[in-house]
Amino acid sequence: MVVANRHLPFPHPPPIARPYVSPKVKTFVSLPHSPEAVIPTMTSRKLQVVTPVPSDIDIANSVEPLYISEIAKDLNLSPLHYDLYGKYKAKVLLSAFDELQDREDGYYVVVGGITPTPLGEGKSTTTVGLCQALGAYLNKKVVTCLRQPSQGPTFGIKGGAAGGGYSQVIPMDEFNLHLTGDIHAITASNNLLAAAIDARMFHEASQSDKALFNRLCPVNKEGKRSFSDVMFRRLKKLGISKTSPEELTPEEVRKFARLDIDPESITWRRVMDVNDRFLRKMTVGQGSEEKGMIRETGFDISVASEIMAVLALTTSLDDMRERLGKMVIGNSRAGEPITADDLGVGGALTVLMKDAIHPTLMQTLEGTPVLVHAGPFANIAHGNSSIVADKIALKLVGPGGFVVTEAGFGSDIGTEKFMNIKCRYSGLRPQCAVVVATVRALKMHGGGPGVVAGRPLDHAYVSENVSLVEAGCVNLAKHISNVKAYGVNVVVAVNVFSTDTEAELNTVKKFSMDAGAFDAVICSHHAHGGQGAVDLGIAVEKACQNITQPLEFLYPLDISIKEKIEAIAKSYGASGVEYSDQAEKQIEMYTQQGFSNLPICMSKTQYSFSHDASKKGAPSGFVLPIRDVRGSIGAGFIYPLVGTMSTMPGLPTRPCFYEIDIDTVTGKVVGLS
Repeated sequence: MVVANRHLPFPHPPPIARPYVSPKVKTFVSLPHSPEAVIPTMTSRKLQVVTPVPSDIDIANSVEPLYISEIAKDLNLSPLHYDLYGKYKAKVLLSAFDELQDREDGYYVVVGGITPTPLGEGKSTTTVGLCQALGAYLNKKVVTCLRQPSQGPTFGIKGGAAGGGYSQVIPMDEFNLHLTGDIHAITASNNLLAAAIDARMFHEASQSDKALFNRLCPVNKEGKRSFSDVMFRRLKKLGISKTSPEELTPEEVRKFARLDIDPESITWRRVMDVNDRFLRKMTVGQGSEEKGMIRETGFDISVASEIMAVLALTTSLDDMRERLGKMVIGNSRAGEPITADDLGVGGALTVLMKDAIHPTLMQTLEGTPVLVHAGPFANIAHGNSSIVADKIALKLVGPGGFVVTEAGFGSDIGTEKFMNIKCRYSGLRPQCAVVVATVRALKMHGGGPGVVAGRPLDHAYVSENVSLVEAGCVNLAKHISNVKAYGVNVVVAVNVFSTDTEAELNTVKKFSMDAGAFDAVICSHHAHGGQGAVDLGIAVEKACQNITQPLEFLYPLDISIKEKIEAIAKSYGASGVEYSDQAEKQIEMYTQQGFSNLPICMSKTQYSFSHDASKKGAPSGFVLPIRDVRGSIGAGFIYPLVGTMSTMPGLPTRPCFYEIDIDTVTGKVVGLS
């Protein structure tokens, strides 16, 4: 028996139509899943579901969004606490949290997944579908918290990240493109710091200590020199308590003015939000005026910038200012870490980021609220949306409400970093973790043929093969076990495809429960919106209400960098860790500099528990190679590089941009996926 998702109606008894009466909207909503489901009284809309499911952009364009002020009103969000960005987006100000800080939080749910295929298994779609079910069908206060997508994947291989089918964030084109400009602000501030580094080395190379100092502290109109506010941060770091430039000794002048940056130690790179492999390695300083200043560097994609991680992990404007100032760009020739504040640019970076710190309010296809904020990748960064968005959302929904956030890629990457990095800094505690699984991915982990983006799926993936699914469930079981270890209840969401059979789906459910899941639910939210995830919503609510354990971290912070790396490697299934000479050198340096108490953010392939993307299922007994170790000191973590991870993706032969265009009559975007 073939169970439908994307092309056929979901096999349920005929729905019972119950009237939904609202002062704003009058319609009828069908609730096939659960007779106890309650009709909402919030602003929402009934989707006109079409079979087969149209393209994502066609569905998004078929629904007229509600004015964002209506979404804000349903959240009891005062107009004093948000700034409109057009009709359908608004920036929610941090003052909203300040006003509600004494209110009890709602339930906190994180959505992760099994180890994915290159096609993705629908975590974003499941996150949105779950929230549509909770808000539009189960009458719960709910806010979806998502990352802002990078334009790299949008125009590259993966496409957008607004969800899919009838579980999307809208306006979908605005979500996937410029949104409210946060990534552009990150790009500008990152590159300002990069320019400051090269400019400082250039000027130090051509000036004496006295000339450099006099230009840094010029004479004012009264004929006196003074320090700018940011300079006092460097003076404090140097142990100099004097407040007037004239008071400094020649030795103090030298220490203050000359950073003496070691070019070989610089880790800060320029960024842009486009996949461009030819910028991975390049040289700067080839102009005639910069003679002798040539050095090798390169570009990363904007979402890999430490400033993105700072935005995601900050808790307030003051905290963001401190984190930006503490970002380490390299070392002096004496081995001392050089920060953005040493360069005098920490305050300017904060000014460029002052609007980006506020989350963007949007909506789903069914009118439930969404906060979009920050967008670090999960394989090369910590892969979670912002702490401030989650904190604001938890206050807005209040007791009994739900905040559902997504962690990137499989739970070995995104959920692990959510728990060990994000929750450490936020102080928040999730009650439930959803693990998204697909029959397709489990077949791959069970020994099925390779899945390659852009190529048709092998016959094994579109015909029943229970044995492949059974073999692949070792991957699912490993994810369930790892996530349960944090002390949260695990609900498996089986994202159904039209080619999945009842026998295959029952196999996934049985293996999930045998592996210790709180529940396992078959979902058709891609084809039916929130209606297809009502059972998932009920399961998540029960999981949240039945949490009994405290949050358990994978490792304490007061152990060594190596011990923390090895604790994470063990959770992958590794028998040990192998460090390159460069990694050993960096670990020793960060330990000596006092940064060994930071959490660890592994930079690793998303396609395997191991470092080798070809090792599917649940590999064990492998030795994890650490190629290099770097620090995002301002953001607050150390990140080991496992294998050959790239921080600047490349474009494929046929990128997504081939399909993207604009209808010049209506102004609507077409072809965006």
